[in-house]
Amino acid sequence: MAAAQDSRDELMTGLQNAVGQDGDWLKWLRGEGLKGAGASAAADRLAADNDSTVQGGAVATTVNGFPGYRVTIQTRYTVGKSIIPGTQARHARAEAVAVIQPRCTLPSDADPKKSVHLVCDGRPVDIDPEHFLPDDLPDASVLFSVHLAE
Repeated sequence: MAAAQDSRDELMTGLQNAVGQDGDWLKWLRGEGLKGAGASAAADRLAADNDSTVQGGAVATTVNGFPGYRVTIQTRYTVGKSIIPGTQARHARAEAVAVIQPRCTLPSDADPKKSVHLVCDGRPVDIDPEHFLPDDLPDASVLFSVHLAE
């Protein structure tokens, strides 16, 4: 989840930088343009907070057309005393895939140089590149959902 949340923040930064700069900010709303530079570091931090380590980094993937990350973690501690013989020295492992899904419906005639009215999970959002201030954007969670896919 941490890797995908970090990339959602990257989408927001890209969107803020592109609006009003004659950039194609609509691609950022579609979830395009991700580099994922901080994804592995974010996954490492969350794993460390849970006394675990990431195995192999955050691997970029796509699920149903949405960008995401597959991460495998292993605990630093062992299973310990258990009713299952031979498991006390084993480390738990888990794998998950989290995706970033745009919540907004873009009009088919949307033009990045003109004001655009969006509907993001029922919430209206207006973006006007000519009068844009970064604080005009709602919270990232309004524009993008981050959820487990596997």
